[in-house]
Amino acid sequence: MALSRLHLLLNKPPPLPFLAPSSFVSPLSSSFRVSSRRPRPTPRFSFARRLLCSKSDPPTQSDPRRGEPAPSIVGDLLHYLNESWTQFHATAEAKRQLIEAGFHLLNENDEWDLRPGGRYFFTRNMSCLVAFVVGERYSIGSGFHVIAAHTDSPCLKLKPRSASSKSGFLMVNVQTYGGGLWHTWFDRDLSVAGRVILKDGHGSFSHKLVKVRRPLLRVPTLAIHLDRTVNTEGFKPNLETQLLPLIATKIEDAEMKSEDKKIAPSSSKSAHHSLLLQVLCEELSCDVSDIMGMELNVCDTQPSCLGGGNNEFIFSGRLDNLASSYCALRALIDTCRLPGDLANEQAIRMVALFDNEEVGSNSMQGAGAPTMFQAMRRIVDCLAQERFREGSFERALRSSFLVSADMAHGLHPNFPDKYEEHHRPALQKGVVIKHNANQRYATSSLTAFLFKEVANVHNLPVQEFVVRNDMGCGSTIGPILASGVGIRTVDCGIPQLSMHSVREICGKEDIDIAYKHFMAFFQSFSDIDKKLSVDF
Repeated sequence: MALSRLHLLLNKPPPLPFLAPSSFVSPLSSSFRVSSRRPRPTPRFSFARRLLCSKSDPPTQSDPRRGEPAPSIVGDLLHYLNESWTQFHATAEAKRQLIEAGFHLLNENDEWDLRPGGRYFFTRNMSCLVAFVVGERYSIGSGFHVIAAHTDSPCLKLKPRSASSKSGFLMVNVQTYGGGLWHTWFDRDLSVAGRVILKDGHGSFSHKLVKVRRPLLRVPTLAIHLDRTVNTEGFKPNLETQLLPLIATKIEDAEMKSEDKKIAPSSSKSAHHSLLLQVLCEELSCDVSDIMGMELNVCDTQPSCLGGGNNEFIFSGRLDNLASSYCALRALIDTCRLPGDLANEQAIRMVALFDNEEVGSNSMQGAGAPTMFQAMRRIVDCLAQERFREGSFERALRSSFLVSADMAHGLHPNFPDKYEEHHRPALQKGVVIKHNANQRYATSSLTAFLFKEVANVHNLPVQEFVVRNDMGCGSTIGPILASGVGIRTVDCGIPQLSMHSVREICGKEDIDIAYKHFMAFFQSFSDIDKKLSVDF
């Protein structure tokens, strides 16, 4: 603590601990696998576990304690993106990494037994996750230092009755989720992933994750010869009738195995093509009769990778907002990995990853639910035990601070006029603080100052964004949590291009800058916050 204060006074960053990059190469936790009932077929396609791009090398290990650069997490982010095709897989992979790092899994239905210095997390709906560590010097009334992000991204989702046919093709009925750039989903090699509800032989049911890695679906565009005005009048597909992926021709349906033909028309299985069910059964090593329900996303099969002439960009789907989610998760894990990391910490460090941000957050697993608020109250009550004092929880909220981390709009070189002249975030230049006078973002002058001061102390770059007055402004979970919980909040994000496209782009350097900024927030905010007096 004394060393940190000295560095603050000298306006120099305290040395960050050495954090060897993890080799996250194992698949999802075994708790999400189904026991094999029949031999799994040989895959028709093979995919690399991690694709960094041709002639590129994985991140090199270094030790900042010897004056070497801090290690890069870009390779691990690519792995996380390639594992996290859906919000369920993103949460499951985060769960695996937290358990591997020594965090204790809690259940919201059980009583909690928490201790200073402990590391904990829980999941809700397997698409929302809250992880936290308690400082060893925690005292009643100490605040929460939180980074919040979201696990969902715009995509296509299968309808409850997805089976349809057109002109000799088997089609899959889908509905749009969020505000996607839907024209980018045409002519892509698509597949499905999500969760399936299975019954077992003992009359109970289980939730299993599934991911079909091979190309399975396709939404073909119409040839220009049949649409001569598409380049002059624009591509404007009807999302109900012209965005349906095809999965096969009808002749394939006639060649299904006899046991799959026995599905009664009134069965819930008849709502989906037998061919699709067979593919899912091959992945899950189960029978069609075991499938009781499903929630599947349509996903792009192209792996996340590095790109550009200098391999300086990340090309990937779902950067919004899995890039923020992963930087926050790694920052929390890596700032409590070594003995003594929490020795002088009085606050509670937390990461909250929510679902359904892209559609308003109004769900049990979204930021609109009181998940984080209830977790904070339970934590305070549990740590207080019989030493409970008046206003303990309310005082903790007044001392708390939330970083709402969602991707930001980087300056597009082909459309510079779409940006406010003096607020044009650039790629590779650091985290962007978002401002909006109408509170579409929750940033205030005080919260922006504190977050920038964290960066200043650690010599990290910061950018700022304001939308043009003649354009509408998006929003984030920041205002929802700031008003619902009553917590000081700053909205920020990693700059990117092609937001909400099936393939997005961001700068490789910005990932490491965000990771360092989030680490610095957890390590330094307690000391910085003490220097600012407002309501006194």
